[in-house]
Amino acid sequence: MFDQRLRNFIADPFTSSKSLSSRPKFFVPSRTAIPRIFPVGRLILVVVAVLAIFADGCRKKQLTTAEIRRITEELAAAAQSVGGRQAQITIRPEPQPTNGKLGNLTADQLNITLSDPSREPAVIDALVALAHRHDLTRGPTSSSGDRFDLFYNSQRTHTIHIVESVAALPHPHQQLPPNAVRLAIIVDDLGKDLAPARELLKLPYPLTVSIIPNLSSSTEIAEEAFRRGDEILLHFPMQASEPGAKSEAVELRVGMQPRQVSEMLASMLASVPHASGVNNHQGSRATSDPALMNALMPALRQRGLFFVDSRTTIQTVAYASAERDGVPATFRSAQFLDDVETRSSIIAQLDRAALDARRKGWAVTIGHPHPATIAALREALPHLEARGIHLVFVSDVLK
Repeated sequence: MFDQRLRNFIADPFTSSKSLSSRPKFFVPSRTAIPRIFPVGRLILVVVAVLAIFADGCRKKQLTTAEIRRITEELAAAAQSVGGRQAQITIRPEPQPTNGKLGNLTADQLNITLSDPSREPAVIDALVALAHRHDLTRGPTSSSGDRFDLFYNSQRTHTIHIVESVAALPHPHQQLPPNAVRLAIIVDDLGKDLAPARELLKLPYPLTVSIIPNLSSSTEIAEEAFRRGDEILLHFPMQASEPGAKSEAVELRVGMQPRQVSEMLASMLASVPHASGVNNHQGSRATSDPALMNALMPALRQRGLFFVDSRTTIQTVAYASAERDGVPATFRSAQFLDDVETRSSIIAQLDRAALDARRKGWAVTIGHPHPATIAALREALPHLEARGIHLVFVSDVLK
């Protein structure tokens, strides 16, 4: 009878525990009963299942911020060792936007710029081997072939981005005569895709690149532009008023207090290194609010930054606020280059910007990293210079 109760307990321990506990005091099973009660195959399956459940319960579900950062530092050291002394390694924490603020770290971005592209396979092998030692798995490579993620269980812990260094072609500030005709071209909305940014940076002319913060390639583009000597702006996301305008997860909004504005500016500058100034991304609502602009300008002045009013609305007070607070500033004076995204239309807009520069002695125009815009700049800029239009950084036309 006890033999049967024990069999029932193995099959269903919850309903059989009471009957098993009422066993006789002096029960001694026979030798032949043991194999019958505990068949070897069943015993092995039970042990394996228990161990698997125990191991799964003991394994951590997620890594902490401190653990992610320790692994990041090891990955950076490995990349530096294999990539050589000329390799440039930058680490950027990737916070999760929550309730309009930048929240806790969700992953680290490791940006690796190699001067010797032949070392890339060895660098990847070293990083993947180190990742495996920390129980991280590698995700698929991006379509561009230069990026992959690392995961701990389903938690993304790292994004690895490996690029080849662009040859430095510095564009120093030119010493121009006072009556020189100056045209500054700003290229907005960089930060998401590296490929169009690299095409822009190949152009042998001084361009001002404006980078949206906290995007996948924000830091890499800023670093590449800096090495080439181009000028960098933080393209500060700001509240728009147009119906249906897409708002950013974190943006400057009407009603924010000066401390909130200063903290947001600092957090965004962290992902756009070497920025010397700021211009607004969208912002028709924000730049028309005097209180918000009066909160922004002291934060810029304290950091030695200038401001460019993109003039996304005729109601803007941003430039006037900058003048009043002693912040070096200028504004877009010519129409956007690529409201119509065709090569011929963009070249026509460049010609109009050049005429505006001739009338006033200077002009500021803004374009975007569209294929048609890049092609038009490549074609038209040599002709503008041949006509006596001096291409300059936007800081060369500050008021």
